[in-house]
Amino acid sequence: MGDTTGIVSVPSSEANKAFAALTSGFIADPVMRWIYPEAHSYIESFPKLLRVLAGTAFEDGTAYAAHDYSGAALWLSPGKTGDEEGALNVIEETVRSEIRDDLYTMLAEMDTYHPDDAPCWYLPFIGVDVARQGRGLGSALMKHALARCDKDGVQAYLESSNPANISLYERHGFQVMGRIDAGSAPPIHPMIRPARA
Repeated sequence: MGDTTGIVSVPSSEANKAFAALTSGFIADPVMRWIYPEAHSYIESFPKLLRVLAGTAFEDGTAYAAHDYSGAALWLSPGKTGDEEGALNVIEETVRSEIRDDLYTMLAEMDTYHPDDAPCWYLPFIGVDVARQGRGLGSALMKHALARCDKDGVQAYLESSNPANISLYERHGFQVMGRIDAGSAPPIHPMIRPARA
């Protein structure tokens, strides 16, 4: 388990396959289902959010997937970001008005944790098709990208939107930085993995 030899970079032409794996993988995620509680809304809207938050991951070769697209991870290299304006547009179009203020508060607090003192790889999304979870694919995806972080001697950062995943991230060297509680939103835990020489 956790073998990284089956991990591939996802070309832009195959982005929808990666989004499908992530949509399946986040189907019971506390934060994503708070944002999109109705199944039809989640299935329709979450891929739109993924597309804008993926930034240049596909063009840069930092979107990774299992060879059969049963899991995927979208990494943003140091200095790269998702399409923030696009994300705000998707939120305004797809998220219920009664939770938007809490969502914006959560996003603003997330920004305060993003490291800006040194180069950093950022992992906005990693997920495995719910039918394939528990087989080491998440670890394989994580190891694949972290090998590059270590080769470059660069730190890595993520936010865990599901407390059940914190132990997985800790096994890969991430440390909890804090906890974000924003109104009605489930908690989010920012996590950092220090650079390794």
